[in-house]
Amino acid sequence: MYKVVSTVDTEIAPLKIVIVGHVDHGKSTVVGRIFHDTGTLADGRVEAIKKMCKKRGMPFEWAFVMDSLQSERDQGITIDVSQVFFNSSKRRYVLIDAPGHHEFIKNMVTGAASADAAVLVIDAEQGVREETRRHAYLLHLLGLRRVVVALSKMDLVDYSEAQYNEVKSECVNYLSSIGLDASAIKVVPVSGRDGDNIVNASTSMNWYTGPKLLDCLDQFSDPAPDTDLPLRLPVQDVYKFDKRRIVAGRIESGKLAVGDALTFSPSNKSAKIKSIESWNVDHIPTSAEAGQSIGITLDQQVFVERGEVASHLTSPPCLTNMFRAKLFWLGRTPVTVGRRYKLKMNTASYVVEVEKIEKVINVEDLGEVTSNQVDRYAVGEVIFRSRGLMAVDAFSDNMNTGRFVLVDNDDIAGGGLIDTDSFEDQRQRVGPRSQNVETIEHRVKLEQRWRVNGHKSGIIWFTGLPGSGKSTLSFGLEKELFDNGYHTYVLDGENIRQHLSEDLSFSPEDRSENIRRVGQSARLFVSAGVIAITSFISPYRTDRDRVRALAPNSFHEIYLNAPIEICEARDTSGAYEKARRGEIQDFTGISAPYEKPVAPELTIDTANQSAEKSLEQVIDYVHKRFLR
Repeated sequence: MYKVVSTVDTEIAPLKIVIVGHVDHGKSTVVGRIFHDTGTLADGRVEAIKKMCKKRGMPFEWAFVMDSLQSERDQGITIDVSQVFFNSSKRRYVLIDAPGHHEFIKNMVTGAASADAAVLVIDAEQGVREETRRHAYLLHLLGLRRVVVALSKMDLVDYSEAQYNEVKSECVNYLSSIGLDASAIKVVPVSGRDGDNIVNASTSMNWYTGPKLLDCLDQFSDPAPDTDLPLRLPVQDVYKFDKRRIVAGRIESGKLAVGDALTFSPSNKSAKIKSIESWNVDHIPTSAEAGQSIGITLDQQVFVERGEVASHLTSPPCLTNMFRAKLFWLGRTPVTVGRRYKLKMNTASYVVEVEKIEKVINVEDLGEVTSNQVDRYAVGEVIFRSRGLMAVDAFSDNMNTGRFVLVDNDDIAGGGLIDTDSFEDQRQRVGPRSQNVETIEHRVKLEQRWRVNGHKSGIIWFTGLPGSGKSTLSFGLEKELFDNGYHTYVLDGENIRQHLSEDLSFSPEDRSENIRRVGQSARLFVSAGVIAITSFISPYRTDRDRVRALAPNSFHEIYLNAPIEICEARDTSGAYEKARRGEIQDFTGISAPYEKPVAPELTIDTANQSAEKSLEQVIDYVHKRFLR
């Protein structure tokens, strides 16, 4: 009998091992034998199980060691995730027994997501099944590369070496096809009923000379220290004590020290660490590292909030409103283009929209198919777009922060890995590039300007397809407001392009820069007490949201809703016709996208009502919100 050596270093974090596999392939039985044969079970546990089995009129079942729920014992399947500590002679372990049935695959993903390595259990008689391949592919998606296969129930195939070799070949071929090193894959023939090759060597399989299952676990190398990765401190909350504002969170990777300069993403604000707060300690710490939950104070009173990610200045996360994801879907309603979900990543939540489904992957044969949806239990490569910028890491760069889950109708419905390849880091668009620039406060307050003018200032931001009526309404609104004593001015796309943005093209990058310049100009008008009316297609939501962030309480997005057929029919300049012939590149609605507002302050149906009626609708909106 195996004996636990008591010299295991209890200060070293245990290795987390998840046990996965198809339903009824013997996972819980294997786990029960590990605990019994390593002396982990409490005194009397085996006797209690014997009495339970006798009472039910069934043979002794090792799976009952883990299957603690009544419904699990009744149905003979694992439903929930169980975690138990045990020791080998070399290290400590946390063993996670995850359910195998497809109805509980969400629980399996939950268990595997936090694991360092995995044991994939396969029934020697049934071989590799669809659910086996799905579980193996999920392990691959979750970044688990250290996997050992336990070929279970060898007693049911008379300990056949030929059967072992056949299933082993099938298993190794599949695992190597999803990215595992074939030479490193260990396949151990075991029997949970008798404990063969789990902790103790088998006397029934003398033909097998490889390591036992526990030996394979002991041979796993420890995970690379997360302290070697760039600093990532997702902000959990900000607490106020006396005069201190304490930014709290768990360091997911890297390390920090008092005096370090930090950047908070996606706001792009910077400050230095003034102190690391601690309670009931003899010595106040001056540094911290991955895995620690800490609170820090900053040398400046910058406003940061839950969801931001602190990093060092030299290695921040990517700021983007789009990324590609390898998505595993668990929701009952398929993923389709245009659907919106809440995306949770670290401590942040974002609203994202499915921009494109690039392909769906068949976990059976790893074939790729083109599809307009990702069905339940399927894997797809999907491009997501958010309304604002997100702070993201590619999973290949940081496994701790490169994963996310999707929420649909308050239910976790999927998860995946982030890929930022071919997507622009938009950090350079956030915040000033100039250094040593100070803000000079005006001596005239905004409220004083409003009082003198008799109305509030703000940005009336018209957006819509070319031909939707933006210029007509903008200049009509300007004239009507001016005649009624308002201080107002129109910033029009044609005029701005001839002067302020004469150096810009119509590429996506230059379109964004054009809107940035217009937004900053409009913000200055607001500070002067003027109502700035803008007439721009502004096709990208991110750009409009960035302007909104400049003056969030003064920004009024007005969407002119007219389908492209109506806009094209109105066109007297021939621009649409030229765009369709390819004579005009990057023309919105034809060869360049237009992203409709998600929640505009006002939508005007310019397709079905007259310009006069539309103008009345806008004027009524302004009177109600701008008069003092």
